[in-house]
This record gives sequence, C-alpha cells and structure tokens, in this order.
Amino acid sequence: MLSATMQKAINEQIQNEFASAYLYLSMSAHFYGENLPGCAHWMRQQHQEELVHAMKFFDYVYDRGGTVSVPGIDVPESRFTSPLDVFERYLAHERQVTVLIDKLYELALKEKDYASQIMMHWFVNEQVEEEKVGMDIVEQFRLVGDNKTALLMLDRQLAARGAGR
Repeated sequence: MLSATMQKAINEQIQNEFASAYLYLSMSAHFYGENLPGCAHWMRQQHQEELVHAMKFFDYVYDRGGTVSVPGIDVPESRFTSPLDVFERYLAHERQVTVLIDKLYELALKEKDYASQIMMHWFVNEQVEEEKVGMDIVEQFRLVGDNKTALLMLDRQLAARGAGR
C-alpha cells in the first residue's frame, strides 16, 4: 500500500505528465502552423508518450491500493520564435521533469517504499533518454541555423519518428 505522502506525490506527477503532454501538443500545433509537419509529428508523438507516462503512474497508484485525483491543467505556452526555440524549451522542460522524477525517487527511498523505487527506476532511465534526444535535436537545429534547405531536411528526419517501430 502507498503511504499518503507517496500517493500525493505520484498524483502530482500524474498532473505533471498530463501538463507535459498538453505542452507538447501546443508545440505540435505551432509547428503545423509553421508548415513543419515533421516537427509537428515529432511533438505529437511526444505528446502521446507523455500520456502513456501519466497512465503508467495512474495504474501504479491503483495497483498499490491508492486513489488517483486528477486536477486541472494550466493552459500551456503557445508562442515560440523558431524551431530551435521550441526544442530548447522542450529540453528545458524535460530537465525539469528529471528533477521531479528524482524527487519522487528520493521520497521512495525515504519512505523505504521498495516497489515505488523500482517503478521510479524506469522513469529515471526514461529521463536520461529524453534529455539525450533533446540535446541531439537542439544541436542539430543549431547547426541548421538559417539554412532553409537544411531545416526542411531536418523536418523530414523528425517526421520519421515512430516509423518502423
């Protein structure tokens, strides 16, 4: 059974995961508006991934005999200056999520909640991947600079996310 403290913290993370999904959907909409369908697709895929993360926490709470509360989510940011700006914000956001996951792991350690520690291992590993991918894409956009041809090539590359999986 989850402690009240752990349950509250995981419920907050469920909200954070849904908020991340909502932010990435906003970023996807921005890219569609800029006629960058590959970037839009990539962010839409990220939106879906965050929903999966939220539901992984959701199911975990119930598997441990807890109760989920689903609070509201604030309207996400929707104004961006460039594709690089969007992906820099994506990376900064994922780094914030890493801090939140680390805090959940620390709480599980403090509570001697071994099941939650194991659950958090998956998310710790996931955040390593999220930050690595974000850093790679940011660097690619920095290399592209103002080169429109390179931007279109990178957009096509990002459109391939999820293909062949």
